[in-house]
Amino acid sequence: MNEKVLLGMSGGVDSSTSAILLKEKGYEVIGCTMILHGGEKQAIKDAKKVCEKLGIEHIIYDLQNEFKCMVIQNFIREYMNAKTPNPCVECNKKIKFGKFYEKAKELGCNYIATGHYAKVEYSKKYKQYVLKKSNEEKKDQTYFLYTIPKEEISHIIFPLQDYNSKEEIRKVAKENELQVANKKDSQEVCFIPENDYQKFLLQNMDKLPKKGNIRLKTGEILGKHNGLINYTIGQRKGLGVSYKYPLYVLELDVKNNEVIVGKEENLYSDKLFANNLNWQVDVGEKIECFAKIRYRSKEAKAKVIKEENGVEVIFETPQRAITKGQSVVFYDEDGIVLGGGIIT
Repeated sequence: MNEKVLLGMSGGVDSSTSAILLKEKGYEVIGCTMILHGGEKQAIKDAKKVCEKLGIEHIIYDLQNEFKCMVIQNFIREYMNAKTPNPCVECNKKIKFGKFYEKAKELGCNYIATGHYAKVEYSKKYKQYVLKKSNEEKKDQTYFLYTIPKEEISHIIFPLQDYNSKEEIRKVAKENELQVANKKDSQEVCFIPENDYQKFLLQNMDKLPKKGNIRLKTGEILGKHNGLINYTIGQRKGLGVSYKYPLYVLELDVKNNEVIVGKEENLYSDKLFANNLNWQVDVGEKIECFAKIRYRSKEAKAKVIKEENGVEVIFETPQRAITKGQSVVFYDEDGIVLGGGIIT
């Protein structure tokens, strides 16, 4: 009997091509489109067409309540506490590799699969299956996947892991005459219309943000802000105040409801603290590795020291705009994910 795999299908070219590749390898594929925020009408339509063409089963899994409670409400709560959360990290943890994995087991599937750009392989060094950076480094998504429990990694397939570019993946889709071969990638956070964070937050928060002072790091009040949710660490544009040198947001002071601004040089720091950790590989109490503080930043050499309530991360070179609520992810020299946590 062929091994069963539950494939997450968004109706895009990556997950559709993944269906082709899994079928070619002899898996019994069930395509599954998750309803998360109610705007997946076109995604369902496109995924269903692909499944019909390939002769595989397609199911719909409604997770709107779970997504609202676990991802959207967390996103709003974090912003209200002047943090900058990453909803994709939370979604992968609770939904795409949480609820989805439970569904796969319920359906008797040995594996789950997604169109993520990442690799799973057996590591002789760590004597276990590990998550590793994609060949397509620009699109690598391991930063969002560090929350996957290590026990689950051996049950995950990333069918695109041996491809080096998006063009190669589109080529496979075209050769198989998939209608979605030229479908554009979605760039925004899926549940925020037109990527307008502020509008979304204002419409969904229990209480409106209060105005407060914009204060220079040295103490001088420069003007008023219209709510901490409108600012993020490192921001320069749209501050509404001017000074004799360019100003950047250095800190969001929740206690005093103030935006602290100053020179760009004050944005750099060589250490951070993180909690809510997930280790995919067993490491010692003190490790040297490469740490990444946001999706678009490069990894930097760092020492990670485990403490009672989290880890302290000390960088070899200071990092710009370390932001509370974002994730820090740890890699070894081979691009293997060691683990990660939330910056506090």
